[in-house]
Amino acid sequence: MALYALGLNHQTAPLDIRERVVFHVERMRDALGELRRSLASEAAILSTCNRTELYLAAEQPGAATDWLAKYHSLRPDDISPYLYTLTREQAVRHAFRVASGLDSMVLGEPQILGQMKDAVREAQAAGTLGTVLHKLFQRSFAVAKEVRSNTQVGANSVSMAAATVKLAARIFPSLHEQKVLFIGAGEMIELCATHFAAQGPARIAVANRTLERAGQLAHRFNGQAIELKALGEKLQEYDVVVSCTASSLPILGKGMVERALRARRRRPMFMVDLAVPRDIEPEVAELDDVFLYTVDDLGEIVAANLDARRSAVEQAEAIIETQVGQFMHWMQVRETVPLIRALREQAEQARQHELERALKLLQRGEDPKQVLEAMSQALANKLLHPPTQALNEAAGEERERLSETVARLFRVNR
Repeated sequence: MALYALGLNHQTAPLDIRERVVFHVERMRDALGELRRSLASEAAILSTCNRTELYLAAEQPGAATDWLAKYHSLRPDDISPYLYTLTREQAVRHAFRVASGLDSMVLGEPQILGQMKDAVREAQAAGTLGTVLHKLFQRSFAVAKEVRSNTQVGANSVSMAAATVKLAARIFPSLHEQKVLFIGAGEMIELCATHFAAQGPARIAVANRTLERAGQLAHRFNGQAIELKALGEKLQEYDVVVSCTASSLPILGKGMVERALRARRRRPMFMVDLAVPRDIEPEVAELDDVFLYTVDDLGEIVAANLDARRSAVEQAEAIIETQVGQFMHWMQVRETVPLIRALREQAEQARQHELERALKLLQRGEDPKQVLEAMSQALANKLLHPPTQALNEAAGEERERLSETVARLFRVNR
């Protein structure tokens, strides 16, 4: 069984490429089912704002690049320059590093572990999570826990949410007088709202497709809930807009933002789009008085605060290398299972044959002691015949190697 991972991330592909290969939650199980039918016996998909990765287990690695391109209505050449394909221990090491936050834009960030667990749950529900991938991900989670418990990689965490607040501080001297709108109600928006609320803004509002969910989050920060369909008339009221939804199409277009700016009499708006695909049309950045940032734009701010955690990366990598070795040993042992099963079946057939023969002799009144003696000799001869014949037929270096192997297998002192 071949294990491999194929994907792209923030290090290999720009945002406009990453957003074209996102797998949306509502179609994830269908995609997994299609993967299993066409490429692999086991499959899982990890799709976040910073990465899209396929984890596959198959007898013969298939054309995963072609499948990924076709699924998203692209040509293979459109995405192949940005893809990486990792096999066996490379794939295992990569999964461990991703789960531990070592491959993230924000070094040591914890959100990726939850996203990986979500990917596993989706694969489990779709029936595409078999023995190999189940073991891989469970070990990944255990490695991530060990890294976080025994190193400082996650210390002094610098999140996208914190970086968003720092960016806003560049535009507005103080957030106390600013009104902040959050679009979406997921984990990232919740984190951003927590960071902004700590700055004491003049007002907080949450817009979401489901008003009830928006209300629950807004209530935590003494804010207001807004329906998405009301954004056109409400947008002008807010100085800061942070958006992160799972929408496949932009929520804020250039025209809507342009009208809001006119109503604001050109007072500046600070906008952060944390979604992939993007919630805010890229053309909005062309408007005067709009400061629009994407997830990729936050990378520089995040990088400035990583020195403390980088010193712990070497220790984390050492933990991962040890765990990779253990996992590959498990894989190798698993590969011998069919051989072990065949050996046991062959021995069982020999045992059954000699047992039936002995029972017939006993029924005919033969001496039990002689019957048992003959049965044990015949069974020993049958079990030892294949290695003995192989030794007799071998010659030279092959015979020496085979002799060492047989001696080791049967624990014989030479």
